[in-house]
Amino acid sequence: MEPTATYTHLGRTFVFNPAAPLDISLPLAPGPGQVNCWWAEPVQFDVIRVGSFVGSVALGGSTNYQRVHLTPHGNGTHTECYGHISPEPEATLNRCLHRFLFVAQLVSVAPQEQANGDLVVMLADVQPLLEAGIARPEAVILRTRPNDPAKRHRQYSGTNPTYLEPALAHYLAAQDIQHLLLDLPSVDREEDNGELLAHHAFWQYPEQTRTASTITELIFVPDSVADGFYLLNLQITSLELDASPSKPVLYALT
Repeated sequence: MEPTATYTHLGRTFVFNPAAPLDISLPLAPGPGQVNCWWAEPVQFDVIRVGSFVGSVALGGSTNYQRVHLTPHGNGTHTECYGHISPEPEATLNRCLHRFLFVAQLVSVAPQEQANGDLVVMLADVQPLLEAGIARPEAVILRTRPNDPAKRHRQYSGTNPTYLEPALAHYLAAQDIQHLLLDLPSVDREEDNGELLAHHAFWQYPEQTRTASTITELIFVPDSVADGFYLLNLQITSLELDASPSKPVLYALT
C-alpha cells in the first residue's frame, strides 16, 4: 500500500504520496555541458590543498574537500526574490522566503512568434489554462512547448530565448500567484535595455512590492509529468543573496 499524506488549501483537503517526489531541478555539475545563460562561467569544483593535505580521496587525501564556484542566475535551476531588481540590502531570498510548501498548477504552453521574430509566452494562451483549474494555486509552473530535452544542457547566452509577455506577469500578480517557475533563463527578453518589465510586473516593484514572491528559472519538467495540480516543495540554500540554487520538488495532488 502506498503511503499517503494530506494537505489543506483554502478549505479543501488534498491527498498526495510523500514517497513519490518529482524533482524538476537541473543539477549543478562542473564543465561546459550543463545548462548555462547570461554568459556565466561554467560551474567549477576546486580541490582544497592546505600544506600536505589534499581534499580528494582519489588523489590520496583522507576526505573530499572542495570549493564550489557558481553563478546562481546563470548556472542551473535557481530561485530569485525581488532583491534581483532592488538595491535594498535586506532583500535576500533567505529573508523573503519563509514557507516552502505550496499548491501549484503545472500548465504547458507554446510561445507565439512575434513580428520581430521573438518567441513570447502570451497571457491569452496561459489565462484559460489557469481558469480551468480545480483549485486556486499559490504557484504556477510553466512548461514551454516543444519540450525539448536539450533544455537540460542548452547554452542560452546570446540566443534571445523565449520570454514572457509582461501582461502575463501582471495577471499572475493580480491573481496573487506567489511563485512562478519556468523552464526558461528569464521572464524577460535577454536584451531589453534594462527595463525588466515582467520582473517588475510580477513583483509589483517598487510601488507595492510583493516581498514574499519568487521566480524560479531553468527548471525542466519531463513530458511524463502531466499538467495539473501538485504540492510544490521549494528548496533553497540559506544564502543572504537575491538568488539561490534551488530544488523544486512536486507531489501529485488528488
